[in-house]
Amino acid sequence: MYRRHGNKLALAFLGGDLAVTGLTWLAAYAVRFGVLPTPEGIPDVAHVVAGLPAVLLLAAMTYHLVGLYEVHRLKQLPREFGQLCKAGGLLFVLIICVTFYRRDLYESRLALGLFLVFNIASLTLVRRVLWNAVRLLRRHGLNQGRAVVVGGGRTARLAAKTIRNNDWTGLELVGFVNHEPRPAFAGVPFLGTRERLVEIIAEYDVDHVFVALPLARYAELPALYGALSETFCEVQLVPDLPDATAVLPTLTEIDNVGFLDLRRNPQRSWHRHLKRWFDVAGAFLLLVLVAPLMLFIAAVVKLTSRGPVFYRQTRTSLGGRTFEMLKFRSMVDGAEETTGPVWAARSDSRRTLVGRFLRRWSLDELPQLFNVLAGDMSLVGPRPERAVFVERFRRQLPGYCQRLQVKAGITGWAQVQGWRGNTSVRRRLRCDLYYIANWSLLLDLKILLMTPFSGVRGQNAY
Repeated sequence: MYRRHGNKLALAFLGGDLAVTGLTWLAAYAVRFGVLPTPEGIPDVAHVVAGLPAVLLLAAMTYHLVGLYEVHRLKQLPREFGQLCKAGGLLFVLIICVTFYRRDLYESRLALGLFLVFNIASLTLVRRVLWNAVRLLRRHGLNQGRAVVVGGGRTARLAAKTIRNNDWTGLELVGFVNHEPRPAFAGVPFLGTRERLVEIIAEYDVDHVFVALPLARYAELPALYGALSETFCEVQLVPDLPDATAVLPTLTEIDNVGFLDLRRNPQRSWHRHLKRWFDVAGAFLLLVLVAPLMLFIAAVVKLTSRGPVFYRQTRTSLGGRTFEMLKFRSMVDGAEETTGPVWAARSDSRRTLVGRFLRRWSLDELPQLFNVLAGDMSLVGPRPERAVFVERFRRQLPGYCQRLQVKAGITGWAQVQGWRGNTSVRRRLRCDLYYIANWSLLLDLKILLMTPFSGVRGQNAY
């Protein structure tokens, strides 16, 4: 049933994409020679229209080649802008190659450039509208599929909750199957034992089976897959992974052997250099903007309390390497000589009068822009901790050392989500691992834009 619906959706999207491409092809011609000034004569419209079949043929081949029609219920939508840019760029190159040999096609370079921009922008807009329409129809009971979860433990509950919370998939979760009877959970009924799985699939007209067994029961997978081979439903394995991984596993295939990636640092190879350039440019620009404020804060700190303007503290960053982190001094000089390394408390008497304000509004962190320029820190990343706390949390929280896969940051995903200061270390770790697993420059930019509104002032910053 799903395959038929998937084919229909793919054909609907193909028709929509080709209509958009044809219209943008004509629109590029109209704008170039009807709106923009041109010193040359206007080409015959017949030549432009005559080239349309070749353009549409190349478009259909290109769009299929980049995978725009691999429609699947579990594909989170719409996350296809990169594919559309790739498809539009490839189509642009192919059209240039064809016009080189077909002298009857109009060859305005500006018109071709307009077509490239118009086509990508229009495809993105129209496909977003179509996907939203599909999701809306699925929420109202159309294009539906039926699913069961195999398993009754933590992973099965997580899979069931995810299916229930993402109705854009169009999947109706009819229940779960387990090796022994279990009470219903989260409104998901128990349908029967695994010995009856094939009968249950036929009885409830199931077309998706989510295998969510605990790791200790993976030895039962061969027998389970053998039973499912008698059915025509799709089967997905939900891996039993610890919470601390915070990654979306991806499968890499070499010589028909699959390798499941459980940990991968996105800031590798040229991505690392791109992030570094982003950090340097951003830190330099921010320093120029806040230089007057920093000079004013430095003067106030110096005039209102004894001690240096800056406070240097050894922190841990990428790979466990330590560095001297800079802050405006917000506590009395020598504050930790008697207390040792501790976090600041709400009524901490060690803070200076000015320091309370600086810490509340995170203004004491501004000198860390120099740490970014020096390469010790990044603008965005997990907040750096002292080695004594890293060692303590490493023993208490599995996966804590994964934070050291990337450079520490001035701000981070945990901070803009409200987990800053003396808050749950476990929650902060979960946010940090999410950031590492999903890193992109766009995510960095999003966090930087959120910081003035969500990450600067917090009730736990003192």
